[in-house]
Amino acid sequence: MNTVNFVTIPSAIVPDQEILVFGARRLTYAELNDQVARLCAVFKQLGLKQRDVVAVLDTNSDLYIQCYYAAAKAGLTFLPLNYRAKDAELEYMINTADAKALLVGDRYLELIGRIQSRLKLNKIIALGKGAKPMARVADLIAKAEPDETEAEVDDEDISILMYTSGTTSLPKGVMLRFRDFAAYVTANVEMADGTDRGVALVCVPFYHIAGTTAYMTNIWTGRRVIVMPQFEAKSWLELVQRERVTHAFVVPTMMKQIIDDPAFANSDVSSLANLAYGGAPMPVQVIRRAIEIFPKTVGFVNAYGQTETTSSLTVLGPDDHRLEGTPQEIELKLKRLNSIGKPLPDVEIKVRDEDGKFLADGEVGEIIIRTPRIMKGYAGREDDSRLPDGWRATGDLGWVDGDGYVFFAGRKDDMIIRGGENIAPAEIEAILMSHPAVDECAVIGDPSVEWGQTIKAFVVVRSGHKVTEAELAEFCRSRLASFKRPESIGFIDALPKNPLGKILRKDLRAPAGGI
Repeated sequence: MNTVNFVTIPSAIVPDQEILVFGARRLTYAELNDQVARLCAVFKQLGLKQRDVVAVLDTNSDLYIQCYYAAAKAGLTFLPLNYRAKDAELEYMINTADAKALLVGDRYLELIGRIQSRLKLNKIIALGKGAKPMARVADLIAKAEPDETEAEVDDEDISILMYTSGTTSLPKGVMLRFRDFAAYVTANVEMADGTDRGVALVCVPFYHIAGTTAYMTNIWTGRRVIVMPQFEAKSWLELVQRERVTHAFVVPTMMKQIIDDPAFANSDVSSLANLAYGGAPMPVQVIRRAIEIFPKTVGFVNAYGQTETTSSLTVLGPDDHRLEGTPQEIELKLKRLNSIGKPLPDVEIKVRDEDGKFLADGEVGEIIIRTPRIMKGYAGREDDSRLPDGWRATGDLGWVDGDGYVFFAGRKDDMIIRGGENIAPAEIEAILMSHPAVDECAVIGDPSVEWGQTIKAFVVVRSGHKVTEAELAEFCRSRLASFKRPESIGFIDALPKNPLGKILRKDLRAPAGGI
């Protein structure tokens, strides 16, 4: 299935339904389909041929979405670039992907100018006003006739080449096929048929798999998509209120900024029916506070997934976020708030040890998964995560309880080995985060001649609170086994994170350690 059908099929059924909103621009399915067809013609006029790579560097917009679907219609591979990447990283991604053309937003023209002489491509087109003598997409679209043809793509053809964040090394190009997106989208939502499916607010960057699958699923199902160029808490709250948003997805840092924003108290968020979160581990106190202060009609959803698996693998649903019932039921739900939920219907999950043996419920090991939407592979690299019988190693540690809930225990690479004992940082972090004075924390292994590694914790103190290293050490003493207690606890103003809220432990491992 060519993913441009996510637009063309609904546009044939409900052409006049409004589907895409960006600022003052509001497009129906028919208008979106027309723009996609014209931009498809532009790509062909630029000399791009089926399976060529076209790259985009810009913040979120309606035109960005049109670029993807036009690329799909022409049978091209789409390369969404991380606009927060450094010069060298962008040069690496564009050149290793062998991109033939680059569409760039105005705010990144200077950046591209710095690296242009080192880029292999020779077609650079402005998404905005541009700079002379650069061609502008808007002008090209205005002159183009709609191309009504649709490339016959193979299910194995690469629809999107998406580079991972590269928090520990150079980013890896994840090759996601047309069939991967077709399997994910059509399996999780119904096709648009004119019934009211609500309004979705998309604020996660489109270079991230969560942003990409958000616009795909919502456009396919007929839920009007409100696009934010970049997240800002006050603007998010204003859009929810003005557009009567029913569905939204945020990463943990966004959730915290939303509930901490002074505007929250006077914002009407009663229209929200589904507020999903993911992309990084959610601190329990943040989601508990969100549950307390959002209207009780909001259904919270925790989604865990990877770029390599075309987004979500497990979901912790609204019922598990409703802290109601008997004291025993509430205690169980509080425990499950630490989990990442249960596997989706097309996903199998197991946990294995270092020798590859499957572990029993409650035992910590590496999470491995099996699903029909695992990536084709890494561009130009070997994929050492593939296992026999269709299984894939995630590199994540965790365990499964007796009821099938999956618990995340951190990255395999983050495992601390102290005196031969394997220690998951997440277990220690969960204890520290339960202290009322701790806002955030991260735990790493510190090199040690005697022990191999010792445990070092970095703590961000909550505003208005005070706590000493000795007090936190005593707090851990009664809650952790002796070999799991931090040998040192340092205080830091803020944890280093990537744009989606994942902690950059490599920065904490630097000699200064941020303290």
